Amino acid sequence: MKDVNEMRLEFDSRSCNEGFARVAVAAFMSQMNPTLEEVDDVKTALSEAVTNSVVHGYEGQVKKITVECRIQGQELALMVADEGCGIENIRQAMEPLFTTKPEAERSGMGFSFMEAFMDQVRVESAPGQGTRVYMKKRVGRTACDQ
Repeated sequence: MKDVNEMRLEFDSRSCNEGFARVAVAAFMSQMNPTLEEVDDVKTALSEAVTNSVVHGYEGQVKKITVECRIQGQELALMVADEGCGIENIRQAMEPLFTTKPEAERSGMGFSFMEAFMDQVRVESAPGQGTRVYMKKRVGRTACDQ
């Protein structure tokens, strides 16, 4: 399809790389002529997904996180993947305020933020097999679309 553009990033699961991922995705989506609010929404959702991989998926180990982006028309699709410990109960993990790390002062709002800032969020995960978070956002809405 000629109206599709894609990119893929792979980086170490270090907290300092979360900012790199945010900037790279923001630069990639700039071709869509997004509003500042749309860019901020995507950057926030992406940050939550990457942070979940660092903190929960790999639990401090340095391994790889993959971010894939796809633009088709006015839709931005993101996928954040790790090969970490996985999520045993996805439904429970996506509940607001649920955290597996209360001692680390985690708020348990990561998935809630993703859902608030993106149009669609879907999670695939299995214990010992890692996690994939798929998110979509329509960019450049008109007043009639909202």
